[in-house]
Amino acid sequence: MEKLVKLNTPPGFRGKTHAGGQAHHVADSDQLRRAVLSCLLWEDQFYESGEHIADRIERLALERPASEVAALAIEARDRFNLRHAPLMLLSALARTARGTSILADTMPRVMLRADEMGEFLSIYWRKGKQPISAQIKRGLRETFVKFDAYQLAKYNRASAVKLRDILFLVHPKPKDAAQQAVWNSLVDGTLASPDTWEVSLSAGADKRETFERLLREGKLGYLALLRNLRNMSQAGVDAGLVRDAILARRGAQHVLPFRYVAAARHAPAFEPYLDQALSEAMAEMSPLDGKTVVLVDVSASMECALSRRSDMTRLDAAAALGAIVHGDLRVFTFSGKLVEVAPRRGMAGVDAIINSQVHYSTYLRGALQDINARVPYDRIIVVTDEQSHDGLCDPVAPKAYMINVASYEPGISYGPWTRINGFSESVIRYIHEAERTA
Repeated sequence: MEKLVKLNTPPGFRGKTHAGGQAHHVADSDQLRRAVLSCLLWEDQFYESGEHIADRIERLALERPASEVAALAIEARDRFNLRHAPLMLLSALARTARGTSILADTMPRVMLRADEMGEFLSIYWRKGKQPISAQIKRGLRETFVKFDAYQLAKYNRASAVKLRDILFLVHPKPKDAAQQAVWNSLVDGTLASPDTWEVSLSAGADKRETFERLLREGKLGYLALLRNLRNMSQAGVDAGLVRDAILARRGAQHVLPFRYVAAARHAPAFEPYLDQALSEAMAEMSPLDGKTVVLVDVSASMECALSRRSDMTRLDAAAALGAIVHGDLRVFTFSGKLVEVAPRRGMAGVDAIINSQVHYSTYLRGALQDINARVPYDRIIVVTDEQSHDGLCDPVAPKAYMINVASYEPGISYGPWTRINGFSESVIRYIHEAERTA
């Protein structure tokens, strides 16, 4: 998240976006942020394969200072709620930070789930198994002791690198006898199964009774709640319990805005409560002062699925961001033309953005020129994948933000634009924080 300046163009720079517009070269540090903060690792995007993006993340991370890579890994996990891209950064850090403690210090801050230790090793060994360094061992030891019996049992799976394998590999020191007993149970296979909906249902428990019990006991995580709304609706789970859990928002700080959109589509009966929960989460931010224009890219490339197992797209993520901006707004979309939509917040705003026009070409420059000519504003926020056919033009107000929700190498933002990468609500929070401290 940085103010951009024009840079010398290096030899061999690809001067066009994937859509044919004029691209702008940015420094390697900026390219790394762009690739990471909108990335679900290994997932294909509209113009680039997941493998290609992963290779670029690794190459750029190997070339950047270790302190920069470590800070980005922490930010990507903690503020942007990404899981696998930060592990790729740790893998690169393991090769560049030898002789320092930065890797071991960073690993416990990035690995927030027990299964991420094994996923990190799988990424580190993906091109061939090799001995691990003392710093990796120390980082894994300090990470392992963070997890209690429930967290270990929940992620004790038959994966390529199992938790017991890590225990034998790095020999962590237990905090006390109770933790040693938990680890003994993990090793001999007697660790008690966690009380989760997956375990209960796989054991044949009644679906309605299981979900109602977990809801009453506060044992259903917020993401699991959103993902299972359709299952609960079909099973006849008490709607009042579901409503109260949605509105309580326990654990919602790690849920991305588009998850509410997905939940509402799969369980429309609960949309009013999802809308309220999303709106209340965003209402914690003060309205932006002055007049704001929000411009959302609804072109065909934005319809790329976020992952192969998801029916959510980058357009859904962009629309969710566009619909949570708070203040005196005018909202527009662009594709083959510029269209103004009602400045609704929450689910109504998402629908208005997505259904505003045919999803076709990406004419951002023309859309901006039209807005500049006839719409007064103090701030403009563009949400896009930056793959414009006709390039970009300067805004007429000093507060201008380009939110990029894709990981492509070529981009168009330069000059007076402040580029922000990612599809977490953190990108909106950044605007508030940047202007508050300016």
